[in-house]
Amino acid sequence: MNALVEPIALPAPVYPPDARTYRYDEVDREFLQERIAEFSGQVERRLRGELTEDEFKPLRLMNGLYLQLHAYMHRICIPYGVLNATQLRQLAMIARRWDRGYGHFTTRTNIQFNWIALKDVPDIMRALADVDMHSIQTSGNCIRNTTIDEYAGAAPDEVVDPRIYAEIIRQWSTLHPEFTWLPRKFKVAITGASHDRAAIQIHDVGLQAKRNAEGAIGFEVWVGGGLGRTPILATKLRDWVPEEELLAYLEAVIRVYNALGQRENIHKARIKILVRDLGEDYRERVEREFARLPKRKYRLDPEIVEQIAAHFAPPPFAPLADNPPAYAQALAGNPDFAAWAKQSVRAHKAPGYASVTISLKPIGGIPGDCSAEQMEAVAALAEAHAFGEIRVSHVQNLVLPHVRQEDLLAVWQGLRDVGLATPNIGLISDIIACPGMDFCSLATARSIPVAQMISERFADLDRQHDIGECFINISGCINACGHHHVGHIGILGVDKRGAESYQITLGGSATNDAALGELVGPGFPYDKVTDAVETILRTYLAHRSQGERFVDTYRRIGLAPFKEALYAAA
Repeated sequence: MNALVEPIALPAPVYPPDARTYRYDEVDREFLQERIAEFSGQVERRLRGELTEDEFKPLRLMNGLYLQLHAYMHRICIPYGVLNATQLRQLAMIARRWDRGYGHFTTRTNIQFNWIALKDVPDIMRALADVDMHSIQTSGNCIRNTTIDEYAGAAPDEVVDPRIYAEIIRQWSTLHPEFTWLPRKFKVAITGASHDRAAIQIHDVGLQAKRNAEGAIGFEVWVGGGLGRTPILATKLRDWVPEEELLAYLEAVIRVYNALGQRENIHKARIKILVRDLGEDYRERVEREFARLPKRKYRLDPEIVEQIAAHFAPPPFAPLADNPPAYAQALAGNPDFAAWAKQSVRAHKAPGYASVTISLKPIGGIPGDCSAEQMEAVAALAEAHAFGEIRVSHVQNLVLPHVRQEDLLAVWQGLRDVGLATPNIGLISDIIACPGMDFCSLATARSIPVAQMISERFADLDRQHDIGECFINISGCINACGHHHVGHIGILGVDKRGAESYQITLGGSATNDAALGELVGPGFPYDKVTDAVETILRTYLAHRSQGERFVDTYRRIGLAPFKEALYAAA
């Protein structure tokens, strides 16, 4: 048998004892080994020239492998952004052994390795399988990784833990026979809190988990959101779908899309176009399909929900009091620690605990990048202080969800030692950016250098605090992987007669008050983008009222003052 497809016996992974992540069973692991063997053979055939690139492309995309500008990029699935320390260490090992010592965390809460040799992919897949990870359905016209609130299981305003239902959707959608070849890719997001931290209105399907007056769990269902060349906010199809009928309703939503979605035009193939064009008729078709489905077959059994929920049981929180003396003393005695805590520490549902957001946006750095050494440091901190849990957020940061307040100083010190203690969460330098033309073969302009220039211009922390909450999102092409449409300040790089031009939108939002940004006017050349952002923020500061965020001021005064300031010299 060819060496690349030789089956291998793997021991069960060893997890930290308190890690709350879904653990594969033998069926899951056997499936991964079969998939690895299958794709290893396909890789070997490609290396021998028996498959052309056109023949190999659909096979590699099904396994998360892209051919980018400089090398293959391997996108690894991190289901609903939940990792344990063992898995993060394995990702660090992959980065060091087969990449260039780092990985890039994405807005889909996955990780990408940008410098992969094709011959190494089977070994990477084996290394992932060792810790119950894979790259299946991170590409292609299928249901992609479901994303959720990064503070799931920890947030005080949480009503329902979305991890449970994200895992159910993962199991239901993986290699679903009807949905393997959809008209286009399909993305789902779930929030279980009163404040939407999962951007559900810009997804193909967005779910708001909630409870009724009797305490029963159900879902508000939003369908047809998406960005790209035709940005559209989702339409609410239903206020309430009972828990046991969730999969049946999702099945109906996607069946109607699969049957009627435009396959002849890639730019019109997303469900958002179908929902927009059909209007109320789409809702009626979904309801008819839902009524037709045999409910017994699709019923979500409470026992299954209970079994999966057990994987996400709360850690053994100690009985603690909020704001212990050691924490208060550290805040009072160390201004650098206090500045970090102000931006990075979030309230927790358990007294005496907090959630820590780790910025992957150092001043002048590449948003979302994380070195192998940094991954290992975060894994060690998670084991020591956070029950072995790590989360990846859809805004390209990491989270330690359950940290004792008395341990926050030690966590900050550990992060500071590896360059991960930038105190800028929610501020102007906490920028979302796609890889852009530095890596992506689809990009028409650079994103990373623009993000670096802006963060360097606004590096002064006092100035960032004066500006307050303001989100900048940058995309290097119309596909909008940087979510520029919903940034308070959105920047889109395009090619204009062979030169990079950057269009700017204002007033976007991806939370409960979701909105698409408004285009201010003609684009700006590469070397003028940072000056344009400077002008926008000066205009905001000149017009804001007491306590107003950037987006509040924009909504109050409108586009005109910003447009006038930007183009006054033209």
